[in-house]
Amino acid sequence: MNVIKFLRKVKRRLLGYSFKINYRPYTHTTVIFESFGGRQISDSPLAIYKELKKTHPEYRLIWVVNKGLATQAEENGYDYVIRGSFKWVRTIEKAQIWVENARLPQWVRKPKHVKLIQTWHGTPLKKLGLDIKNVVMPGTNTERYHQNFVKEANRWDVLISPNTYSTNIFRQAFGYQNKIVEIGYPRNDKLANPTKEEIKLLKQKLGIPLDKKVIMYAPTYRDNQFFQKGKYSFELPFSLKEFQERFGSNAVLLLRMHYLIANSMDISGFEDFAYDVSSYADISELYLVSDLLITDYSSVFFDYAYLKRPILFYPYDYEIYKDELRGFYLDYQKDLPGKIAYNSVDLYDEIENELKENDISNNQQFEMFYKRFCGLDAGDASTKIVKLIEEK
Repeated sequence: MNVIKFLRKVKRRLLGYSFKINYRPYTHTTVIFESFGGRQISDSPLAIYKELKKTHPEYRLIWVVNKGLATQAEENGYDYVIRGSFKWVRTIEKAQIWVENARLPQWVRKPKHVKLIQTWHGTPLKKLGLDIKNVVMPGTNTERYHQNFVKEANRWDVLISPNTYSTNIFRQAFGYQNKIVEIGYPRNDKLANPTKEEIKLLKQKLGIPLDKKVIMYAPTYRDNQFFQKGKYSFELPFSLKEFQERFGSNAVLLLRMHYLIANSMDISGFEDFAYDVSSYADISELYLVSDLLITDYSSVFFDYAYLKRPILFYPYDYEIYKDELRGFYLDYQKDLPGKIAYNSVDLYDEIENELKENDISNNQQFEMFYKRFCGLDAGDASTKIVKLIEEK
């Protein structure tokens, strides 16, 4: 094990030296895409990729992926490089545009000729960056985390924001000084005007029964529950057996874990009821097929709200999360667009109520939330970013 760690350190050092070479940019316009540190081919970078592929076939579009995604990239016909390889260093250093949705390692150098478009990955509920007063993540401390966050954020040339609320938080929490474009998230474009036929086809694609309701559970990770730096653990805070006994006759359950959660969900014995869709590329398609969203402190509900469907909150560890881990920008108990259940008994009762009564068009609290956070719902964010790339 010590030999493996030593070799990894040597390779990291060599990669660092490789970044110091003054590469000349490609003469052919080249755009790099990376989603969640190479863990996925997804999110707003994927939406922008698809729009660019359609409008600019002359551009060279390259995905940065971890080794485990190489097969997926090949099957989908994506041009790609493996993150952490020497080819990766040369390729991204010679490109003109980087499209990212998360922070990059400090040792990755951004050349002067590169323009970095940061899409980020959600409207913030929980505290971010400089607003986290006590950082308990592995491999860092509060002061170092704050310094690195600000340094990284100001390498971004453009930051995409979904609303004015997020714009104000990004400025403060990231210590960000550069350009912000408030246009909505490209990944949400397809939520603007979905059709019943589109939803039906997506259910068939996912193998979901057409005659059953779809419940999606999408929690976030906990900063203090980790295997190692960047890898977190999570256990379902309810019994799949009880869940199935209560709702299995007329519903199925989609489990969508945060990208930093490293352990897979054990759904053995529940395959016809529970579906682990954590690695599914396009979360917007999961929103479209879902009749009800259950989350805790994840920002997914801001996006799901575009569909004007029921949302339930299940903050089973609310006091610990609020006081000891992150804290919130909103008043969690007053500002959310749905009901809150603090234990599994209440959760099951609220699910039953929401599945019976799923029309929230007359919910005043939800409408206020929608106007504040989902006003930019034109469905053209990808097009606007493509125009920005054309200018760059």
